[in-house]
Amino acid sequence: TQAGGLVALAGRLERRPGLLALAKLANVALAMPWGFVVTFVFVRLLPLGEFRAFLLLIAFANFTVSAELGLTSIAYSRLRRERVAGEGGFDSGEIVALFWLMSGLILLGALLIGLAISLGLIATRHPILFIAFYGVSAINLLAVLARRTLAALDHNLWWEGLDFVRRIGGTALLFASLTGLPILDSVLLQLGLSILLLGMGLHCIHRSLDMAAAHWLAVGRGATHVRTHYLADFGRTGALTLFDVTAYNAPYFTIAAVTHDPRPLLLFDFAFKISRALSAVIRAVIETMLPGLTRAWFNREQAVFRANLRRCVRLILAVTAAASLAVLLLGRPLAQLIFDGHIGIAWIELVAIAALLAGLGGICLSVYLQNALGRFGALVGPSFLFLMGSLLSVPLALLLSGPFSVAFIAFYAAVHLVLALIHARMLARLEGAIA
Repeated sequence: TQAGGLVALAGRLERRPGLLALAKLANVALAMPWGFVVTFVFVRLLPLGEFRAFLLLIAFANFTVSAELGLTSIAYSRLRRERVAGEGGFDSGEIVALFWLMSGLILLGALLIGLAISLGLIATRHPILFIAFYGVSAINLLAVLARRTLAALDHNLWWEGLDFVRRIGGTALLFASLTGLPILDSVLLQLGLSILLLGMGLHCIHRSLDMAAAHWLAVGRGATHVRTHYLADFGRTGALTLFDVTAYNAPYFTIAAVTHDPRPLLLFDFAFKISRALSAVIRAVIETMLPGLTRAWFNREQAVFRANLRRCVRLILAVTAAASLAVLLLGRPLAQLIFDGHIGIAWIELVAIAALLAGLGGICLSVYLQNALGRFGALVGPSFLFLMGSLLSVPLALLLSGPFSVAFIAFYAAVHLVLALIHARMLARLEGAIA
């Protein structure tokens, strides 16, 4: 078929590392502004009070996307080990079981949001819009499963192509709502596009693993494999996911709980979106190098692994330094533009955000790499410390007599820097861990 020919072509082109890197960076260029585009559009279409509720909806969607509790990381590690070293006994039914589990989580989240709206816990005059946008965000849970499975099968480039179309289409539809397209129509069209492209990605998995249509309904076989092979790591990956997602998103709720002033929440939202953009770049850089890193790790080629890791560290340091400098130079006008003039950021706050990004680079490198290698247990301790630091940032900021926003962002940045030092030591030890 034509689609099969495109997949085969993408597979051949993927053997050129430079082309794969270019495709991933092109997607990052689209992913980086996505959160800003959402804010840019919705802050202009919703009253400020309702936009505040919308930010909490996004935070809830972020929790939903991470509700797979690291299962896709286990699946990637198992399937990659099977493909590279022929070890592990991976079964395609594992993907089926995870697919239906995650679909159920998305549906449960939609029902909870609908209930919260009906009970007045989420105050909005646009309930269908809120639920539909939750769907656009939450379907990323299934996209993560598809992306990691295709990456393990060396079909990175095919997924990058699908994701490129999704991001271009979604961004165009959002901006179209500012020029006359009803925002609900825009969001529903985004949801339809995401479902279509996800289906194309799953079809590639279906063909690559030589599955039959009936396999997608045979949940029991896959569930048995998941119970047998995933439970040993599930406690660790589940803890990691809960700790990290709460650490990154908790300030939305803790800030909202202690003050009705929108400024601290908008400041955190700006820092959050900047950090998400940087983490997307770092993930793209690491995923470009993961085929070589994982191959060297599972084949126990220590010298090759060390050389690739050091090259990866240099690239991440360069990306992080560039991001911190960009925030210092462009942060203030960018915040003015995105939030439609509702917030002005002080220089001290920009410095704190730049420091936060410096720490984030080291954290992301360590977490992404060690997850791919299946070293989940090593990450639990630092992840718990990150959670504690994030939760304490708001109450500690309240204890100071100065401006709450400045104190909070300074504490939150300090947490990132301390964790970066811990992860740097872990990466140094990782170089000799193969021997």
